Amino acid sequence: MTTETQTGFALLGAGLIAPFHAKAIQASPMARLVGVADLDRERLAKLTKEFNCQAYSNLDEVLADPAVEVVNILTPNHLHTDAVLAAARAGKHILVEKPPAMSLAEVDKMLAATDAAGVKIGVVLQCRTRPSIQAIRKAIEQGRFGKIYQADTIMKWFRAADYYRMDAWRSSRRSGAGVTIQQAFHYIDLLQYLVGPVQRVEARMTNLAHPGFALEDTAVAFVTYANGAEGVVQASTALWPGTDVRIEVNGENGTAIVAGERMETWKFREELPEDAEIRRLGSSAAATGARGAADLGFVDHQAVVEDMVRAIHEGRKPMITLESVRPTLEWALAMYQSAKQGTAVELPITDEQAVW
Repeated sequence: MTTETQTGFALLGAGLIAPFHAKAIQASPMARLVGVADLDRERLAKLTKEFNCQAYSNLDEVLADPAVEVVNILTPNHLHTDAVLAAARAGKHILVEKPPAMSLAEVDKMLAATDAAGVKIGVVLQCRTRPSIQAIRKAIEQGRFGKIYQADTIMKWFRAADYYRMDAWRSSRRSGAGVTIQQAFHYIDLLQYLVGPVQRVEARMTNLAHPGFALEDTAVAFVTYANGAEGVVQASTALWPGTDVRIEVNGENGTAIVAGERMETWKFREELPEDAEIRRLGSSAAATGARGAADLGFVDHQAVVEDMVRAIHEGRKPMITLESVRPTLEWALAMYQSAKQGTAVELPITDEQAVW
C-alpha cells in the first residue's frame, strides 16, 4: 500500500506500551503512524524521533488532524474514558488499551458514545489473536471438549519495585495498578472469551513482595462459570524470576494447555488430522511479559491494528469489541469486591464503585 492508502494512526500516550504500538503500526503495510501525543515533552520527543512521526502536545491536536483515522488510547487506565468520548465526538475510530475503563458505567458511556458517532472501538487484548487461543476457541465451538469441567489461568510473573515507581499511576489502586486489573486482565479475558461468562467469584488479594505500594501484587480466585465449569485464577507479580502464564481448559473429552503463546498440551479422545499441526503452534522463545513489562513482542499488537484496518474497510466491528470485554471487567471488579468483603460474589455485581 502507498502512504495515501494506508490508514493513519496516532498514539495518545508515549509511555511503556507505546513503542509496541508504534512498531506494530510501522511493521504493517496497511497502517501508518502519523504521530504521538503526550504531556511529557521529553518522553514525547524521544518516541517521535525514534519513529519519525509528528509530535502533538495534546489530544485536541490529534483529533484536529484529518490524517488521523484511528486513535490508540494508551493513557493510564483511569483516564481512558474521557479520551474515548472525545475521540468519538471527533469521529475517530478507537483502539483502547486494557482495561478499557475502571467501571461498567464508564464502559456503557463509551458504547453509547461510539455508537452515536458511528465510529468503531476495539480493545487491545492482543492475546486473543494468538493461534493457540484461536485453536482452543474453535475446538470449543466444535464441541471437541464435550462438557467443560475446568478452565484456569496461572500467571506467576515478576515485577521489580522500580516498575511501580516509573509512573505515578502505577502505584495507585484507583488508577488500575493492581495485578488483577493491570496484568492478569489479559488472562482473565482469555478465560471469559473461551469459557465464560462467570456466575460466581471468590477471591483473596495480598501484597507479598511490594510493601511500599498500597495495591495487590497477588490474587487468587475460585470461579464458577455459567456453564457449570469451575476454575482458578492465580496471578502474581511477586514471583521471581517470572514464568510463562498458563491457560488450561479441561473437558470430558479433551485437554488444552497454552504456556506463554505456545500449545503445550493438545489431547482429545478423537484425533483429527489437524491436531499434529496445532501441537506445534507458538514458540517457547517468544517473550510474553513474564519477567518484565517490556519483555514483549509486537506481533500480536500488529494483528489487532490490522484487524481494525480491515474492520474499517469492510464495514464490520473489530475482532475484540468493547461489548465482548465488558464481562471481563465485571469479572475483575467482582474479584476486587469479593476480596474486600471476604465473601463470594454472584454476578452481575452491584455497587461496583465501592471496590475502590
